[in-house]
Amino acid sequence: MKYFLRQVDIFYDLSDDQLEKVATICQPVTYNAGDLVFAENSTSDEMYIVVEGAVQIQVDPAILGLDNPPSPGPTTIATLHSGQVFGEVALVDRGVRSAAARCANSPTQLLVIKREDLTRLCEEDYQLGYQIMRNIAAALAFKIRMTDLDVRAQLLWRPPSV
Repeated sequence: MKYFLRQVDIFYDLSDDQLEKVATICQPVTYNAGDLVFAENSTSDEMYIVVEGAVQIQVDPAILGLDNPPSPGPTTIATLHSGQVFGEVALVDRGVRSAAARCANSPTQLLVIKREDLTRLCEEDYQLGYQIMRNIAAALAFKIRMTDLDVRAQLLWRPPSV
């Protein structure tokens, strides 16, 4: 498993021994197409890594309670594939999920890392903890920057004049 973990961005620059430690807290799970991994606005305490298959990250405008115009239902804002991570904010805080995650393929294999297991591992090996948290911070910063660019594009987009 450490060879797979080496491909995951949040484990960048970890030694073989450190990757072995991380592997001990990874729990494999398998889902079918259409299965919900977690719902938007649900509580969270774990992060996921896609091993095989695909996961759609979805938001539902209806959650905002806006009826005008009627909500089209959940909208996929990203599709994640092997080696990609989602739900990592749960490792930093205990807020609610900002989106839902739904499996797009059968089978979809994920690795789950629980917050309490990662916290324990980080407390046992401070160097490992520092590197993982630095990498999580970098991944979250990248996602914030991409979201910022998307918001700017939405605000600046104008339909072509006829």
